[in-house]
Amino acid sequence: MNAWLVLGLVLLAAYWLGATPTGYWAGKLLKDIDIRQYGSKSTGATNVLRILGRGPAIAVLLIDIFKGVAAIALTRYVYSLPNIAALPLPSGLPLGTWLPWAVMLSGLVAIVAHSKSMWIGFKGGKSAATALGVLFALSWQVGLGVAAVFLLMLTLFRIVSLGSIAGAISASLWMIALRQPLPYLLLAIAGGIYVLITHRANIQRLLAGTEPKVGQKHL
Repeated sequence: MNAWLVLGLVLLAAYWLGATPTGYWAGKLLKDIDIRQYGSKSTGATNVLRILGRGPAIAVLLIDIFKGVAAIALTRYVYSLPNIAALPLPSGLPLGTWLPWAVMLSGLVAIVAHSKSMWIGFKGGKSAATALGVLFALSWQVGLGVAAVFLLMLTLFRIVSLGSIAGAISASLWMIALRQPLPYLLLAIAGGIYVLITHRANIQRLLAGTEPKVGQKHL
């Protein structure tokens, strides 16, 4: 088997995991609705909370985080298989050098896939929860640091999007502070920028002072 083919299959699996439309399925199963037609139109846990309630929102949040963890865990598992580890790798790099880059690509694919799910017309959530799962899988210390930033902002301001934005910005800083490998830092930067892009409407509402707080209806 060719090393590039292995990487392609791994990235395809990462996309499949990230693209699993948890919030959309929750709406269909619990109320037979397309949750994209309500609230913020997102399939993420925050919109699930507004439309379906706390229990479904917690379940969706945990599964969306798990998707990111699973994408990284699967990549590491595949490259640990003896038949794969013995393959000639691109540019002749040893596995220990190549693996962090493969992990970086898988994580980024899973993050993007959450908001670009092929199962629901390449739409979805805003990727923050799946990105957090990726960070936990890369380094639990970084994951905890980002989660702490999110919870602090949520506690102070009761605005989920503000916590997500602050967490996304902090991810690369935690990577630097904890001296993580360069591919992981690049993933944190790219993933953080992507999460900010998916929150651009939220940023506009934050600047306008119209972003809803937890418990308020989406404007």
